[in-house]
Amino acid sequence: MQEKSFSDSVQRLDICEALKTKREEAKAAGIPVADDETLQYLLVTLRAAKPEKILEIGTAVGLSGSAALLALPKARLTTIELEEDSYLRAKENFRFFGVENRVNAYLGEAGDIIASMPREMNGTFGFIFLDGPKAQYLKYLPDLKRLLKTGGVLFSDDVLLYGWVDGEPPHKRHMLIEKLREYLSAICSDDELTTSILKIGDGVAVSVKL
Repeated sequence: MQEKSFSDSVQRLDICEALKTKREEAKAAGIPVADDETLQYLLVTLRAAKPEKILEIGTAVGLSGSAALLALPKARLTTIELEEDSYLRAKENFRFFGVENRVNAYLGEAGDIIASMPREMNGTFGFIFLDGPKAQYLKYLPDLKRLLKTGGVLFSDDVLLYGWVDGEPPHKRHMLIEKLREYLSAICSDDELTTSILKIGDGVAVSVKL
């Protein structure tokens, strides 16, 4: 038993090191990945929520999704990515980490895909990780609420975006920041959600469906 436990511990360390290496490579290549602090908080929140099904908006190259599935060995992930190159690299990474059999990956515009998810999928996701196009967060919200189960968590990343949401953004970012402000106002005033906004990374909003 001790030998198996030691072997498992070594394997987990190897996986963590591989994930760290792939994240560093992605950052060096200019590929957007969740920053370290945000990823750690995401994993803490996931472990506390223990969802069976996770929905991710914004797969990128699949590293956050892989980390989530490694943290929750029984969970399944539905993930959506707009860019084909990122989508293909994500599928490679899911295979690399051995989680591909627990992933349903979609290529396309997230708003169209979640809007097309049938009523039978209403309330099926225990956790939603929202990390796609920031200007679309508010547009996605009605369908995300529909798909989120009661007691489920909506984890929205980058909601304070370089501190611009609380301050004065560059002129060319003004419209984007206004949309993020509208999104934050919506989730904070929604009677079906209870929301906390945390200054982690570029800002995280954690909403629980009542």
